[in-house]
Amino acid sequence: MIKLTINGQEVEVEAGTSVLQACEQLGIEIPRFCYHDRLTVAGSCRMCLVDVEKMPKPVASCALPCSEGMVVHTDTEAVKKERQGVMEMLLINHPLDCPVCDQGGECDLQDQAVAYGRDRCRYTEPRRVVRDKDFGPLIKTVMTRCIHCTRCVRFMEEIAGSPELGGVFRGEKMEITSFNEGPLRSEMSGNLVDVCPVGALTSKPYAFKARPWELTKTESIDVLDAVGSNIRIDTRGTELMRVLPRLNEDINEEWISDKTRFAYDGLRLQRLDRPYIREEGRLRESTWDEALTLIAKKIRNITPNRIAALAGDLVDCETLFSFKKFLTKIDTPHFDCRQDGADYDISTRAAYTMNSGIAGIEKADVILLVGTNPRHEATLVNARLLKRWRKGGCVVGMIGEAVDLGYPYHHVGYSPVAMRDLIDNRHEFADLLRAAKNPMIILGAGALARPDGGPLHALARELAESFEMVRDDWNGFNVLQLAAARTGGLDLGFVPSGQYGLATNSILGAAQANRIDVLYLMGADEIDTSSLGRTFVIYQGHHGDRGAARADVILPSAAPTEKDGIYVNTEGRPQMARRALFPPGQAREDWAILALLAQALGKPLDFDTLDDVRSEMFAFAPHLKEIGACVPSPWKSFGRSGTLSLQAFTPVIENTYMTDPISRTSPTMAKCTAEILPLIQKREEGQS
Repeated sequence: MIKLTINGQEVEVEAGTSVLQACEQLGIEIPRFCYHDRLTVAGSCRMCLVDVEKMPKPVASCALPCSEGMVVHTDTEAVKKERQGVMEMLLINHPLDCPVCDQGGECDLQDQAVAYGRDRCRYTEPRRVVRDKDFGPLIKTVMTRCIHCTRCVRFMEEIAGSPELGGVFRGEKMEITSFNEGPLRSEMSGNLVDVCPVGALTSKPYAFKARPWELTKTESIDVLDAVGSNIRIDTRGTELMRVLPRLNEDINEEWISDKTRFAYDGLRLQRLDRPYIREEGRLRESTWDEALTLIAKKIRNITPNRIAALAGDLVDCETLFSFKKFLTKIDTPHFDCRQDGADYDISTRAAYTMNSGIAGIEKADVILLVGTNPRHEATLVNARLLKRWRKGGCVVGMIGEAVDLGYPYHHVGYSPVAMRDLIDNRHEFADLLRAAKNPMIILGAGALARPDGGPLHALARELAESFEMVRDDWNGFNVLQLAAARTGGLDLGFVPSGQYGLATNSILGAAQANRIDVLYLMGADEIDTSSLGRTFVIYQGHHGDRGAARADVILPSAAPTEKDGIYVNTEGRPQMARRALFPPGQAREDWAILALLAQALGKPLDFDTLDDVRSEMFAFAPHLKEIGACVPSPWKSFGRSGTLSLQAFTPVIENTYMTDPISRTSPTMAKCTAEILPLIQKREEGQS
């Protein structure tokens, strides 16, 4: 430990701590533009100047390591004058357009100018004007505002793993630009809006829409993938204006994916806001009473064994629990929450969760990816993998199709054969796994959706046990789920009931063969609806997507941003999504719709409020009430024997920008699909 004195206060810090960080420990605020806690030090803006005794001139505190006995001054008149001089230099060419800048009210430059800006400028030369760059449909550029802090350059390389930005020319002609002269190819480029300390990089979809002081802020979570990124939803009146990240060190740190940030505009389009009934091939508007009466009559006259149900990827735990209770009331065993058709052993929770946690990736020293492309399936998990690799001392292996992850890896093989070769010590990567202190496997949920998913699940467990990935102090067996609703659905047992219950693929096959008379789709839009034969389809959801297009009766429900609900992320961590808006028209919350339908059938669920649902749900699954906590799962044997396929693992997500009804409806995601996706695919082709 090192002792130093700052403004007369003695502080003890660890070796390698910068003076700026030491000041923060004492609660002393140091202005900065280029410095960022999660990026390497650039020391380019000079705004953090301090005076250090026995040093001949002011020094940048962000780049100065603490040393024993150092005496630092941050609040003298000389320091203030030095910072005022730096601010004056930064504002020489900065345009005076704060009233029309989208960064207004949230701008670091504005804030620091209040404290250190002068009331007039001594420079009379013409201001410099810089051409705006094309960074694609997500990022709006006003490069004349740029102060060359290089935060964006460092973020793209160090966090996003996509080094596309840099400085060109020299001196007063320097510019920050894209090397590719076109849209940025990163799935995390939207974070540049938060990283930029001025108004040079702002949100293009949000441009000129609102001011921050006009917005109502709601803390919630993202449900467009299984990571469960913590977000803040900003609304004005009845309109959702933007989505921003919230800090959560265990999950997403302070970043979110572009889909999380920009797909919100899909929430106002193609919405289901009233019930519909199909007559003579056409949907017509209906009343709730008429729709529920028709469904009740249909279900009442059909044998329970010919009724089935599927739950979608955006469904909250309260809805899943209510839905399961409803289906149990009508005595059908055919229901599933795995739209991808996966049918693997879920007898223990450790078999389908990310047992190490996302933050646990930083403890691993050898990581094996099996049948997954985390860059597309869970962008924030891939960012954590890149962070771990950049720290050094970590080796990554891949079994599956070669893709660009933003960091180097050993390509071990393409199919389950490579997993068997590792177990039998027939591949050099096995030596790395055996010598590792904390080895880890990340098994893609898409790999388990293959016909040999059950045996593959058992093989992954065998591999984890062979290389001691599971110990009392470490569990490196991880399954990377794709859907926000998947882990919660498995926790609540929303899988085929009894010996004769049908799973997803069997339900679809039975419907095509006309052995299923009624199919209830709870927001299930990722199935092949063209193969449902003459089945009577009930669709309950919030968007007019694939399921609604095939439905005979449509029941409009609230979107995830329009209700409170618990979701369990891929780690097995329950989190609370909060209502930011009210549902449109006659749409209602899912549990309330099910309660009304059960009442119409004469089989009430005994739920009057959401608290009633949760009370009964917590009794069934007590860990769900531990909001924000990861409850460790006991390790037990799982998997089943069977024949493994020699077929190579293939990507399960073709378009990372459109994976659900909300993002498929989003105009911004449509632009990303048209402009950015072809560039990403070209990059992937070059990798393979």
